[in-house]
Amino acid sequence: MPITLNHLVLPSHDNAAAARRFAEVLGLQVGGNEGVDGKFTTVPVDAALTIFFMTTDTVVPTHLAFATDAATFDGILARLRQAGIAYGNDPRDPANCRTDHPLVECGCFWVDADGHLIEVTVGPARR
Repeated sequence: MPITLNHLVLPSHDNAAAARRFAEVLGLQVGGNEGVDGKFTTVPVDAALTIFFMTTDTVVPTHLAFATDAATFDGILARLRQAGIAYGNDPRDPANCRTDHPLVECGCFWVDADGHLIEVTVGPARR
């Protein structure tokens, strides 16, 4: 069996709020609560990957990168704009309102309320 990423635990100050914001922007659904004592709020990304949001006192920012198609990207960009969330084409300047990503056709970065840098691109990034 090939190795695949099954889930990722993402620390947050409020797991339910973080999961809801993440799901809303990406056009996904909150899956519910899982784990011991239901301490994780989940967001299934696709058939193979689920993000588990966990409330913690200390959050160390993480970078998450997702590749998608143009129509899905356009929907995410529209929801970022509608929510007033700053985005940009550069991880050092994720608020420049540009989508001309240096490694792909288009893409953007934004920083969520917990400081995580989220990236969405059209197609996989060239290395």
